Amino acid sequence: MSTRTPSRQEPGLLDALALLAQVADEVLVDTARDTHLAWVDRAHGVLDRPLGRSSAMVGRGHRVLAGSLYRGVGLSVRGLTAGLDMVARTGAGPVMETGHRSRAVRSTVNGLIGDRLERERPRLAITMAPRVDDRDVPLTRDGLAAAYPTAGGQIAVFLHGLCENDAYWRRGRAQRGTTYAEELAELGWTPVMLRTNTGLPVRTNGAALAAVLEALVASWPTDVSRVALIGHSMGGLVIRAATAVNGEWTWRDRVSDVVTLGTPHLGAPLAGGVKRGSELLGRLPELAGFGRILDQRAAGVEDLILGLDEDFAPLPHARYRLVSATLTASPRHPVGAFFGDVLVRQSSAYGRDRRGRNLFPDGEVLHLRGHHFDLLNDDGVAAALRKWLG
Repeated sequence: MSTRTPSRQEPGLLDALALLAQVADEVLVDTARDTHLAWVDRAHGVLDRPLGRSSAMVGRGHRVLAGSLYRGVGLSVRGLTAGLDMVARTGAGPVMETGHRSRAVRSTVNGLIGDRLERERPRLAITMAPRVDDRDVPLTRDGLAAAYPTAGGQIAVFLHGLCENDAYWRRGRAQRGTTYAEELAELGWTPVMLRTNTGLPVRTNGAALAAVLEALVASWPTDVSRVALIGHSMGGLVIRAATAVNGEWTWRDRVSDVVTLGTPHLGAPLAGGVKRGSELLGRLPELAGFGRILDQRAAGVEDLILGLDEDFAPLPHARYRLVSATLTASPRHPVGAFFGDVLVRQSSAYGRDRRGRNLFPDGEVLHLRGHHFDLLNDDGVAAALRKWLG
């Protein structure tokens, strides 16, 4: 197993173990303590009145003993965290990104608490970058030339969704025998797969995307004549945020097409359900600890609750294509209308609501039967991409 010194983009296994210990302290120990003591208070609130002083003394003793126990466990876990952190900073131990599973775990953790990682554990936080062969590509002329030896003037940029990474675009390749990137390459496009920390606010990732695209176009091995932006789920929101970033951007004038696949332009019901669930749990002391677990969600998840409003207008010179999926063949079926693709409803994927709001008045729409992750590699989407970008 490799023992190279981890870089910011290549964290070590000890970094991950230190994070796990920290989460165990803050989530498991604290939740167990608060829940335990809340039930003690509830029980003695019922027993103390009929049983009197003896019951109250037992309750106070119970609280003191339990509190001491949890403090001891917490101190031990925090000591373990500090020790792991100290060793991890030396670069000791195996690197983390040595396989598909470890990269998937890192992407998931970034999606759940990526904003916190950026502040507290930057070695575990993902930095937005193009990816080839599961490695970041330097945004330099030499780096891009080496990574894209057949680079052409048409670039198709793919951006994944929450808790995903660039490898998710290869989902279902064994069944279909190809991917969107491979098919567009046959049409003369050069696919560029990005990876990002999806736990960051959408606007923060939008600014990062604008900067990456500017560097990409400036250092591309050939002149760039056309840019297509393709986003799955949250990726579509980040693309919209990037196109709205103030400034004179060279890449923005070259964007000819924007394709969003299952993007919650008007928000995602499931993300909103998580927020409401944490609020409901927080009303009961016995369950408030579990509500705080839900409150650990990242800023990126918060952005999924509301989507992006009219301030993020479409580029006037680009063609917008909006793809939705529903579990039923007809989106009007009650199941399909309510659940959408499980995560996103059709109205949100199209940026339209019952109040007459339409974020993409000139956008072309496409509906498919399936679930949210089918949109990453689907025959119907592939046919549409060949038509739109051919």
